[in-house]
Amino acid sequence: QVQLVESGGGLVQAGGSLRLSCAASERTFSSYVMGWFRQAPGKERDFVAAINRYSGKRYSDSVKDRFIIYTDSAKNSVYLQMNSLKPEDTAVYYCAAAPKGVELTAKLSDYAYWGQGTQVTVSS
Repeated sequence: QVQLVESGGGLVQAGGSLRLSCAASERTFSSYVMGWFRQAPGKERDFVAAINRYSGKRYSDSVKDRFIIYTDSAKNSVYLQMNSLKPEDTAVYYCAAAPKGVELTAKLSDYAYWGQGTQVTVSS
């Protein structure tokens, strides 16, 4: 059972930056694709970014060129650096792990393990 704990959310003004962290309970990066999703009030949970053990990366169109996903295997952690934040980025952000080898899946149901989420609020 993989446990994931997110941190780093908060309130930031539009144009600002935040870095989200996700600490895993065990070494996940060799076996899992790690992803970030987000869910705004009244909306579905949407894919944001994913990374595999070869540092292959995938981003949603809405965050591409603004967000960066990366890992630190020594710390069993995955990060989401969020730059040029916009009010529409406001959501609860979730870290997740998918036992998909290297496939950079954006499909919600492929992710078997989830963190509790961290709130990101971007003011205009």
